[in-house]
Amino acid sequence: MFRIRQIYDDVIPINKLAIAQVQAILRSQFPLLKEEEISPLPEKLRDPLKYRFRSTLFVADNQKGQVKGFAFFAHDPVLRFCYLDFISAAKKLTGRGIGGALYSRVRQEALALETVGLFFECLPDDPKLSSDPQQRKANAAVLRFYETYGARPIANTAYETPLSPQDDNPPYLMFDGLGQDTPLSCRLARTIVRAILERKYAQLCPPEYVDRVVRSFRDDPVQLRERRYVTKIPPITVSRSISPDKRIGLLVNDRHDIHHIRERGYVESPVRIKTILKAIAGMELFDPLPVRHFSDRYIKAVHDPRYVEYLKKVCENVEVGKSVYPYVFPIRNAARPPKELPVRAGYYCIDTFTPLNRNAYVAAKRAVDCALSGAGLVLEGRPIAYALVRPPGHHAERHAFGGFCYFNSSAIAASYLSNYGKVTILDIDYHHGNGQQNIFYERPDVFTVSIHGHPRFAYPYFSGFADEKGAGPGEGFNVNLPLPEHVDGGYYGEILGKALKLVQRFKPEFLVIAFGADTAKGDPTGSWTLQARDFEKNGRMIGALRLPTLVVQEGGYNHRNLGLNVRHFLVGLWAALHA
Repeated sequence: MFRIRQIYDDVIPINKLAIAQVQAILRSQFPLLKEEEISPLPEKLRDPLKYRFRSTLFVADNQKGQVKGFAFFAHDPVLRFCYLDFISAAKKLTGRGIGGALYSRVRQEALALETVGLFFECLPDDPKLSSDPQQRKANAAVLRFYETYGARPIANTAYETPLSPQDDNPPYLMFDGLGQDTPLSCRLARTIVRAILERKYAQLCPPEYVDRVVRSFRDDPVQLRERRYVTKIPPITVSRSISPDKRIGLLVNDRHDIHHIRERGYVESPVRIKTILKAIAGMELFDPLPVRHFSDRYIKAVHDPRYVEYLKKVCENVEVGKSVYPYVFPIRNAARPPKELPVRAGYYCIDTFTPLNRNAYVAAKRAVDCALSGAGLVLEGRPIAYALVRPPGHHAERHAFGGFCYFNSSAIAASYLSNYGKVTILDIDYHHGNGQQNIFYERPDVFTVSIHGHPRFAYPYFSGFADEKGAGPGEGFNVNLPLPEHVDGGYYGEILGKALKLVQRFKPEFLVIAFGADTAKGDPTGSWTLQARDFEKNGRMIGALRLPTLVVQEGGYNHRNLGLNVRHFLVGLWAALHA
């Protein structure tokens, strides 16, 4: 079994391993290929401008990261064409459906990119061009394979003219119109062929050869060779669905609703998750996935183990259906805590309105599982994962809960990802991400940025000031951008742009978004007026960073527009990252 996924860069370990295996396949399956054509592969993915093409790499691998085949192709968004550079199964794995699956995925991507079609080269089946019968037989088998998809050599041109008279097997230029039935004009074909020859074969093809080949394209529209191998069945159509490897991995806290506080005025309710799920239901953009279980050690790597054990114990002992609210804060004598667990809550809480009940620990622990499962997806190469969770987490500090938050899911996931590279947490909830600030304040490997209402009027009131910039090794790695009480979408976008410039300067390998939709117009906990179009614009701005991204749901309490705003944000994020 294998899956097909896109490799965007060589940042995460699984991608580095995949690229190394692709290079090994190139060396074994294309022995005439020079090393200087193989070694730049990672750079071609990172720096498309240098190579004048936007390169894309698909690999067919298994869950252990063993690459069974790959396809590497270039895209020119101006001329609107794709060029398939290499496609191959690993040695001894040909004929197992890997090539067909990869080619289908390439066609799907080329169609999604709105190209005129897919170009590539195939060795000839004409005795005048291929002298070895065995080689011709192999060439014919390849041409037969592509004919099943409707791809055939372009006819009546000099493309297959050898550079030297003694050269054998000069390639055909193949064209796959992707089933669009759109004629390829002579003028466009000439421009595309020149781009292929000058960019791919600049060191081999002299200018006069390129001019001669380009001028040989005279048919308008361009003609393809008649079918020779597949005549009775229609070409294989291209799937227009979003490939699973490009969908947003969706992790939902399936235990969130056991934490249901029914006191009047308590806004952090189960309907929040239901509202969001209803808004994205049926969208092909999302790929619902199972949530993995993680041990407490990941939580205790971020939160004080004494706090974690306390929370677990006190929740187990609260009467079913009851809630306990902290009301005593014994900060003067921390050496002699009260014996009664509910009374001791003040040691570990930052407010008086976040309750402890029988299910708070269980629900919060499952939210952490969702965030860590999303981080795992990002490490496996998924561009975006979305942890749709409650209770939220960004107010939970190393030693304390509060603001409806018990465990800081965003911080725990970021700490996990930091084992593999630098991480930025971008908190775009209406309220300050005091939890991430507290946890990472002295760490330089996790850059924390929070855009929020100024603490003079917005919870948590005691943190989120602009002069809080980190300490010790973490000095300069915490940024707060407190905003006025009244903010519209336009002004928010300006501030977000400034924040993203800071993120780019840090050069993280991963991005964690603590995403609150309480910045929206009409939210009962906020005072700003962002609308759906603003959420989509903000998503596009963040997606333009093109970083592996984990989104963790935080606030958002206006049920009338919550789902709509979340959907628009995620659509914008996805569209920009895959642009």
